[in-house]
Amino acid sequence: RKLDLLKEQKKGYLQKMFPKNGSKVPELRFAGFADDWEKRKLGEITNISTGKLDANAMVDNGKYDFYTSGIKKYKINTPSFEGPAITIAGNGATVGYMHLADNKFNAYQRTYVLQNFLADRNFLFSEIGNKLPKKINQEARNGNIPYIVMDMLTELKLTLPISDTEQQMIGIFLKQLDNLITVNQRRVDLLKQEKKALLQ
Repeated sequence: RKLDLLKEQKKGYLQKMFPKNGSKVPELRFAGFADDWEKRKLGEITNISTGKLDANAMVDNGKYDFYTSGIKKYKINTPSFEGPAITIAGNGATVGYMHLADNKFNAYQRTYVLQNFLADRNFLFSEIGNKLPKKINQEARNGNIPYIVMDMLTELKLTLPISDTEQQMIGIFLKQLDNLITVNQRRVDLLKQEKKALLQ
């Protein structure tokens, strides 16, 4: 129940803390900020590239993180990128799934890697998470497995505060909420595993 409540809370905050269609300001705002937000394309505020490796390039006990189109992180011994970055799954069942990637890492060829940000990374993580699923659904062909092509990302329209401080405050607030959700999700998963073991 706690996990469901946190997910609902996050949904509510995302709706209120970002401007709705046509509006230049959000409904809910940190004190001290009054400027209109600006529209920018994702390709204008970050460099976007893709990994080069095959999905099965991972190795057991590798030194660096390896991001594929799944939710799980794998390991690898040769890095090609260095954080701070955001990775986005480009195809498969979890298309659009994102990770915040730090340190050195590598990526599958259908995974998009965002680096060199001209806006707060945590803020962008939330705003992309807000806008990208709608764009993927719009572009998906009937019966086809949805996938992302490069210009879906470079042309993705985002709305962001002009103030770096406001971006950071929103980014940190939503990241803390995500961390709480992750902790509670792990707890639920652990309890389910325990129950399964006891039943056996």
